[in-house]
Amino acid sequence: MALKIYNTMTRHKEDFVPLQEGKVTMYSCGPTVYNYFHLGNARAFLVPDMVRRYLEYKGYEVKLIINITDIEDKIINKANELGVSSEVVAKEYTEAYLEDSKNLGIRPATVQPKATEHIPEIIALVQTLLDKGVAYEVDGDVYYSVKKFNGYGKLSGRDLDDMHAVARVEVDERKDDPADFALWKRSKLGEPAWDSPWGKGRPGWHIECSAMAMKYLGETIDIHAGGADLIFPHHENEIAQSEVATGKPFANYWFHWAFLQVGGRRMGKSEQNFLFVRDALKKYRPEAIRHFLLSAHYRHPLDYTEENIVQASNASKRIHNCINTLRRLSTSEEVELEKLSEEGKQLYESVGVMREQFEAAMDDDFNTAGAIGAIFELVGQANAFVSENEGKFSEQSKALLGYVHENLVELCDVLGIYSADSGLERQDTELVNSLMDLLLEIRQDARAKKDWSTADKIRDKLKEFNIILKDTREGVVWEFGAS
Repeated sequence: MALKIYNTMTRHKEDFVPLQEGKVTMYSCGPTVYNYFHLGNARAFLVPDMVRRYLEYKGYEVKLIINITDIEDKIINKANELGVSSEVVAKEYTEAYLEDSKNLGIRPATVQPKATEHIPEIIALVQTLLDKGVAYEVDGDVYYSVKKFNGYGKLSGRDLDDMHAVARVEVDERKDDPADFALWKRSKLGEPAWDSPWGKGRPGWHIECSAMAMKYLGETIDIHAGGADLIFPHHENEIAQSEVATGKPFANYWFHWAFLQVGGRRMGKSEQNFLFVRDALKKYRPEAIRHFLLSAHYRHPLDYTEENIVQASNASKRIHNCINTLRRLSTSEEVELEKLSEEGKQLYESVGVMREQFEAAMDDDFNTAGAIGAIFELVGQANAFVSENEGKFSEQSKALLGYVHENLVELCDVLGIYSADSGLERQDTELVNSLMDLLLEIRQDARAKKDWSTADKIRDKLKEFNIILKDTREGVVWEFGAS
């Protein structure tokens, strides 16, 4: 089945055909760094991570660019509020963004360019637009004339009269049209500024994405991604300035996700209904948060409640506990199908069915809910097989469990919902597993010597970390308890 992507430009799912076979160029609008990011923002950073992982799983070489807006009105206002420079604010919250992203298991983009580090490219693009007659300068400010781009509104489907009413633009009587937007802003007293042909100033918000996307990915890119709130005016403006500058389509697929909601309202700082990711990570494991944010299709709004995230956390623990049990019981020997029992053969075949269902869901416009459902189907069958055969595993049964383990880990890794890729490096996860094995061995030795105090101390201490020990016919195993 071919991968299909919903294209906001055409309002249809389309077969994905990249510009260059085997390679994908993708640009996703990143953070404006004036505060910590919350769970709603996390969805915006997690979805591109998921898309990139799946494209790589399918064999593509992906070049992903996520910009960092480190000069903007919100940053300047925050700096004024704190009595520090905007550079200090941008640096602090850029570091926080990178730290929280890493802790959430979000892989770094191929390049994460900052607006302030690309002023020459931005100035050059503004000059190109002036030379082409679609921009004009007024007292050190440079504006884009939207009426001079015939395709303006093609992404959002709005006409210019509608845009006048809702456009995120500054009221300025010097503009030719109220919908015209700033490419370059003349500096105000105390604001950061750079030299330009039009005097000291700073970039407008929209121009940085066009400049950096074209620098790192070329004049036409495969996928341009962002939240639904960016369709207009941000992405509409990117299209206008980029396509006039190059005479080429800016992106072949426009990819947008819906919001995280609280009580039917978008989670956001302006609504004061948000939860910072760094606070959420104090209560929930990274893979649990990822599981929650991927539990609905990216184009569907997702409701945040304590109950919903606890359910996702418990579901995540079920996956982790299954994989941990399989790891403990399995071997890496090759499976010989003819030596398996009938139920073993059924489980072996279920792995193939699970992969087909997983890929079918993901190929259908990245349906993560369906993909997680496929994983849970196999988890249920694996748990049933382990329960029914506990204490009597043959060498081939153990090889089969190794095969199931390998496949589950691989597909969970595509979504980042297993702890091997949720803020820890793989070698760190292997170290944790090895240390747990050692603790259990020490506890068993203590029990054999009737040193109940030591054995109980290990059990009770692990329980404080929500790690539960269980006695089985195969020995003592550990798993995460429910929230």
